[in-house]
Amino acid sequence: MNMLTRLLLVSVLLMPFAACKKHEAPQAAAPVAVALPSSDKQADWIAYLNYKLLPYMEGITGSPFVYFLPSASTADFDGAYSRQLDKLKEDLGRGIIQGNMLVFASPASDKEVEMIEAAFPAVPPGSMKDVKVVFIGPSNLNDRVKAAVTPAGVNYIFVEAK
Repeated sequence: MNMLTRLLLVSVLLMPFAACKKHEAPQAAAPVAVALPSSDKQADWIAYLNYKLLPYMEGITGSPFVYFLPSASTADFDGAYSRQLDKLKEDLGRGIIQGNMLVFASPASDKEVEMIEAAFPAVPPGSMKDVKVVFIGPSNLNDRVKAAVTPAGVNYIFVEAK
């Protein structure tokens, strides 16, 4: 009995030391790669855009402003383009403050770039400091977008759509 009491006492005394194992922070799972959608539907692009934008979200204080045009073959494409252009001009006219992000992506990348080129000249030079502008598209359009948005003072980010 004396031996049993000693074993219990020793095990009670050692228990706190056994529990002192260093706890490692759980490792964040690496994001699963998402392929460029073959569809024109905006809903199919959401996961792709989330995947592509994740590395650039540091310092962003709100939800990104996303400007997405469907494929040019979509019914009422001209109407969709006109509405997106009006919205972009309105947003830029109100002023975009630091900590925000503007995202441009579309299966109709040429028209998306036309929209950017049409809206950004009205932005006062240097007025969008610390605002991120992300263009997700083909590399051959990168220079046009960069030329259109750089005078506004943005932090321009090009992400090749692939």
